Amino acid sequence: MNYQRLPLLLGFREPVGLRDTYGGIDGVVALQAHHLKPDVPSDTIVIFMHPMGIMHYLPLPPALAAAGVHVLTAVSRYPNNDSALIMEKVVIDLGKWVDHARRKLGYARVILAGWSGGGSLALFYQAEAEKPRVTMTPAGDPPDLTQAALPPADGVMLLAAHVSRAHTLTEWMDPSIIDENDPTRRDARWNLYDPACPQPPYAADFLAEFRARQLARNRRIDAWALETLAALRARDGPHAERAFVVHGTMADPRWLDPAVDPNDRTPRRCYLGDPRLINDSPGGLGRYATLRSWLSQWSHDHSNADGIACGPRISVPVLVIGNSADDACTPSHTQRLHDCVAQVPRALHVITGASHYYAFQPDKLAEVVMIIGRWLGRR
Repeated sequence: MNYQRLPLLLGFREPVGLRDTYGGIDGVVALQAHHLKPDVPSDTIVIFMHPMGIMHYLPLPPALAAAGVHVLTAVSRYPNNDSALIMEKVVIDLGKWVDHARRKLGYARVILAGWSGGGSLALFYQAEAEKPRVTMTPAGDPPDLTQAALPPADGVMLLAAHVSRAHTLTEWMDPSIIDENDPTRRDARWNLYDPACPQPPYAADFLAEFRARQLARNRRIDAWALETLAALRARDGPHAERAFVVHGTMADPRWLDPAVDPNDRTPRRCYLGDPRLINDSPGGLGRYATLRSWLSQWSHDHSNADGIACGPRISVPVLVIGNSADDACTPSHTQRLHDCVAQVPRALHVITGASHYYAFQPDKLAEVVMIIGRWLGRR
């Protein structure tokens, strides 16, 4: 089916505060999107949005449009750069697109498509739209989502999604790092990529201690971030901030041991490549952060964007789709997302053999398009 690809630009003004993106007009937020509009009319649109990703040309959105589904691939104010990202501001951005789809584009129904990191964003957004409770960021800054009048969506799809950015980073953190300022100082006993560390298959007690040490490291960064932010504010005023580097963020035992959270993925690989190299490469998850951004998106204990905590607060139908060869979002995440929305009509599907993006898998892509189309039809 033919469809048009229409570029959109949406702008709005906010009170001037801390600048967390480079360039642009102070106080003006400019958002981009692509409207994939099939030749056949529809009163329903599916909005894809990731906290920082640009999804215009990933395989699934255009495949849905070619099947007759109206799609909006929306981008937050942080395109391809999450170093200073604030999840509460991303929720504001998503709300602007939901409102635009209804008031300007004329769609009666809006479905949120939470792909990968967009899954927990979709749940966070819908929870705050239905039952708002977040009055500030974890750093104590605006926005107040209880005053944002976020328009609720009519359904949520969680597609190859993980439970949250914070939980995911914690599960991937390298617990062998002793000194956050000197990543060469590591405890070999907990460095998965050091021969002195136990090798797969991993014993249950090793995994339990490894996970505990990962969480402890996340909490140490929390404590440092909160203490440093308080000191900076006291010295330099309310908008004082600091950027820093988080080393070692791809050290999850599941990438080396296929028996940990098992599926059909290739051992010793992750969705970004060789995990040993990604662990310290510039493109690793959460590599660059600010104090506020850490607390908002990466803090296990302080981030508000926890899909598992937000899921029980929503009332709309949910579709959960997992991919059995996914080397980014593994089965335990898919199951936890499905379990956390037990109060609403829900459906769970797993695409056998599918990878995270359906890259070079036209048969798997066709299968997920069919499942989504049937679910939308029943809605």
